[in-house]
Amino acid sequence: MNTPIRRLGFVVAALFCSVLLAASYIQVLQAKSLNNRPGNTRIINAGYKIERGSILVDGKAIATSRKSNDKYVYERQYTNGSLYAPVTGYNSLVYGNGGGLEGAENDVLTGTSDSLFYRRLVDVVTGKPKQGANLELTINPKIQQAAAQALGNRRGAVVALDPKTGAVLAMVTSPSYDPNTLASHDTESVTRAWTQMTQAANQPMVNRTIGGTLYPPGSTFKLVTSAAALESGNYSNSSTLPGPATLRLPQTTHSLPNDDGRACGPNDETSLLHALEVSCNTAYAQLGMDLGQDKLASQAKKFGFGDVMRVPMRVTPSTFPTQLNEPQTAMSAIGQYDVRVTPLQIAMISATIANGGNQMQPYLVKNVVDSDLDVIKSTDPKVRAKPISGQTADSLTEMMEAVVNNGTGKQAAVPGVQVAGKTGTAQGDTTNAADLWFTGFAPANDPKIALAIVLENGGDQGVEALAGSVAAPAARQIFEAAVR
Repeated sequence: MNTPIRRLGFVVAALFCSVLLAASYIQVLQAKSLNNRPGNTRIINAGYKIERGSILVDGKAIATSRKSNDKYVYERQYTNGSLYAPVTGYNSLVYGNGGGLEGAENDVLTGTSDSLFYRRLVDVVTGKPKQGANLELTINPKIQQAAAQALGNRRGAVVALDPKTGAVLAMVTSPSYDPNTLASHDTESVTRAWTQMTQAANQPMVNRTIGGTLYPPGSTFKLVTSAAALESGNYSNSSTLPGPATLRLPQTTHSLPNDDGRACGPNDETSLLHALEVSCNTAYAQLGMDLGQDKLASQAKKFGFGDVMRVPMRVTPSTFPTQLNEPQTAMSAIGQYDVRVTPLQIAMISATIANGGNQMQPYLVKNVVDSDLDVIKSTDPKVRAKPISGQTADSLTEMMEAVVNNGTGKQAAVPGVQVAGKTGTAQGDTTNAADLWFTGFAPANDPKIALAIVLENGGDQGVEALAGSVAAPAARQIFEAAVR
């Protein structure tokens, strides 16, 4: 009799332990993931009863919470919503938080971050109501506005950095959207707005500066090819390269022409500096084949290709293709074939050159502050990598100055300020006009800003558009706002 009872007791005890372990696992280990599930309406509703922290640019709120006249207590409000949408993202009762800092820093804005534990403890002891922390951003409002005006109604993106710190000075995409339409508590209107924006062919909710469909960089990638050549120790700015009007690509029946159909110098020869100045396709294609795919891929990786970064939003990794034959290597060396980038990656290349070869970690949040604007946490500038030597950076700066002074980037020049830059006209496919690029920094002798701008499908100029006549003048507007 005792044996069956004893066995039953063991079974009951085992079941009890199983229930206890399962409950502990769910309540402790799975709590955060369950709370963050998009469909968890209890957490969403509870979040609207807490005053969400503000997002600040130059001391002014571009996203804040205001009292609402319904059960949700607070409603998100965005100032200059479409201008800052790539930065803020959206806070939606229906679709959660995403698209920018609202998603990436949600735990800070709601006050639930582990880094705010002691702050929460003090608030509990003093009886203060629950409240999220505020984010002070690195964005410069004048540069942000100038970037938006430079893009106008054309599809594209601009990202600007402080090359000495990595601080993001501007992050603009076009077209954009108004996150206020998603912050409403009228769920029907929010659903209509979401459907309209997510199904739009021009993809206004995509942050083109760091994600979405990656772009072919075109001739802006010649900066990477130049860096690989200079870092090899076998080339200098005065090194002689072949620069014929056309270059027969090996293993094919195709020839690669220069944009103007002419040779890049007398006797079909040019220097490395002059090749960048006039963006000589044939010289760089041959240089790429001479260096080989491994050197090009290695230099691209040093600049950050293939790496996952956060600013704190996740940045889609830029890519350099593998297992290339000679003609594919030639085309990759001029930023074509399967090379794909984000504008942030291209801006980081210019910023690295501007900063003497040191690549800084890009960041968007300068400080986390409480309701009294006391700083809780700050972001310290950090060197991310050193892709090139200081000597190589100086050589590239000289080359990029020549591009703006005498070459394809003349229309990026700012009177009284030395600008260093590089244009790029990138053909993604045969059905659309080329994407137009400009990247560079200013002033060249004491850089305050490095940027990349891309205008999709020829901007508003169609198939005949070139980067030097479309993207370069747009970049000039941004440089002027930054250095004047």
